[in-house]
Amino acid sequence: MSQSFRQPEILDIARREGKVTVEGLAAHFGVTLQTIRRDLTDLAEAGRLERVHGGAVLPSGTTNIEYGERRSLNQEAKRAIARACADQIPNGISLFLNIGTSTEAVAEELKHHENLMVVTNNMNVANILAGNPGCEIIVTGGQLRRSDGGLIGNLAAETIRKFKFDLAVIGCSALDRDGDLLDFDIQEVSVSQAILRQSRKTFLVSDHTKFSRSAPARIASLADLDAFFTDAPLPPGLATACQSWGTRVVTSVRPDT
Repeated sequence: MSQSFRQPEILDIARREGKVTVEGLAAHFGVTLQTIRRDLTDLAEAGRLERVHGGAVLPSGTTNIEYGERRSLNQEAKRAIARACADQIPNGISLFLNIGTSTEAVAEELKHHENLMVVTNNMNVANILAGNPGCEIIVTGGQLRRSDGGLIGNLAAETIRKFKFDLAVIGCSALDRDGDLLDFDIQEVSVSQAILRQSRKTFLVSDHTKFSRSAPARIASLADLDAFFTDAPLPPGLATACQSWGTRVVTSVRPDT
């Protein structure tokens, strides 16, 4: 397989898994380690990947992956995470769902829940749940981010402060090794922090690719949350920290494992 065909597939694998290894790619493509190293060097020089020992990861940066691309990544894993999360959401509560493809997957799993009041700053979530007659939907208002249907800014945060939610389900763009939840948009971060302050219980939904990504703005720590729903075991140090914090970790088995 030529370089022009390998490199797009290498990027696809990196987006699915968050990381690629030289040995794994060499076995996958049936080429030498040196060939893969050249591919990764080319991709790193183009800013598409960031070299690490033994392989490469998606680059750290100040901008998020495009929404359409994020929506198509790890769909089955997100569904598994969303089902596990939705199973822990009772009927008859007030619930906040924020911006993100993982929270949209949770909304899909709530279509048959009853007597929910769902507040959201995600137009996609509102549209997903519009067909559920057992769900009252309140949209926060705010500045519309056309790229993903998110509502951000002071108006969104002010609306949130008028409520006290039984439960909030949030996503994040990256999860740091110390357990900090990270994002790219400072306006979205301030809204997420308002959500956490106004919620009696909080869940995070995030797939394993977020473990190897970075973003510049801090939302909160896993220590501040009640439960974390994901699709792969946490790094040992972070798993131990979650135990000490009392943050429950629910790991859904990925379809390809």
